[in-house]
Amino acid sequence: MSNISFSEFIESVSSADLTPFHTNYYHLLERFARGDIRKLIVTMPPQHGKSFGASEMLPAYMLGLDPELHIAIASYSASLAQRFNKRIQRLIDSDRYKALFPDTTIKSNGSKNTTHARTAEHTEIIDHSGEITAVGREGPLTGNRVDIFIIDDLYKDAMEANSPVTRENCWEWYTSVVRTRMHNDSRELIVFTRWHHEDLIGRLLDCEPHTELTRWEQLDNIAPNEWIVYNLQAIKESPSTETDPRQAGEPLWPERQSKELLEQKRLLDPLRFECMYQGQPNNEEGVLYGDRFATYQQMPDDIRRRTNYTDTADTGDDYLCSICYCVDTEDNIYIEDVVYSRERMEVTEQLTAEMMRHSSATEMRVESNNGGRGFARTMQRMLPDVDVGWFYQSANKEARILSNASTVLRHIHMPRDWKQRWPDMAAHLISYSRRFRSNRWHDAPDVLTGIVERELAHDRRKRIRALKFN
Repeated sequence: MSNISFSEFIESVSSADLTPFHTNYYHLLERFARGDIRKLIVTMPPQHGKSFGASEMLPAYMLGLDPELHIAIASYSASLAQRFNKRIQRLIDSDRYKALFPDTTIKSNGSKNTTHARTAEHTEIIDHSGEITAVGREGPLTGNRVDIFIIDDLYKDAMEANSPVTRENCWEWYTSVVRTRMHNDSRELIVFTRWHHEDLIGRLLDCEPHTELTRWEQLDNIAPNEWIVYNLQAIKESPSTETDPRQAGEPLWPERQSKELLEQKRLLDPLRFECMYQGQPNNEEGVLYGDRFATYQQMPDDIRRRTNYTDTADTGDDYLCSICYCVDTEDNIYIEDVVYSRERMEVTEQLTAEMMRHSSATEMRVESNNGGRGFARTMQRMLPDVDVGWFYQSANKEARILSNASTVLRHIHMPRDWKQRWPDMAAHLISYSRRFRSNRWHDAPDVLTGIVERELAHDRRKRIRALKFN
């Protein structure tokens, strides 16, 4: 087997730029090519080079390493799968490829060779048993075994992914066609942009063992039936890892998709962005709030309270959520300003104090859980004219958030431009799932729930009682 790495192969046969994230992606694909991984799922945003690596370069590379392999490439349409096959053919025809893998050849265009196939649907390696078969979703796979199965973009668009009939047909085709063509040593690569939480990837992860890849050493001890899952977010939100060392807020491919461009896309459709660009799918029926928050353009005149509710971060990965708001005589709650940040405490203290100085809030209540009492003391020192207090939240978070969701939507009013002003909070609220444990961040829903609990309790004696500082 050749010693050339997959990244070196791509640099030799193409003009592609190897960014840091592409280098990690190609390293993972090389481990798959060399048999270290049998079942691999890769999800990444559109237009980030997933198909170039997985469905064009990888099959050619693998046939160079082993011209006896039987490779099948499937996509949502036969024409797209055939397009991948044609590009692989042109690559194998190139002089650069022949210099690297002289033993892997295919029938040339116009050749009278009738022994080996070279069509859009089927390509055979001369003097070897290796071949490539291109098939559309729900298409047949008859005949020989499949050693390597690559499924790329199984759904054409949101319309298909949101169709229960289409999703069920995909599952039926996968279980009755794809799996039946595989043998003990077969390998599977599924690479596409997520569209729905019940797409093929979602259903597989619900019923088969899987591990999220964060360290390369995880690849040294994989169970035979275990999926390795590698999700690349367009804007990094998960913790930095060895396999994706970006810091929070960094875009995946800034040269092509800047953070500013990605944030514009997020504003247009936060739900779709979380699904397609962040790999966190949820359909509208499955979200708790969705994009249903009431908005206001001007604060009403009958305001009776101007206050703040703050919850410090539970862990280093969580967000501090501090919200200044006003309450009118009808118990409508108007969000005035927000600090929503994962910065370290000394930074969020400054951000929150600055917000309070510019807001109309005259009091502040801080959850004492998770270091909140110390945060409140600091706020009292920094804001001597503000009534600062703390309280302990003992009720179950899941029960509180889920049972108060409709109350939050009835009473909370956001500024008209709230999605632009606080994009992270907007994304987390709009995509927040009814399936509590499937959510990564609970910070914003927790604070909004706390606000309505505090302001709308029928029995004033059961309201949150803040302990005042001397």
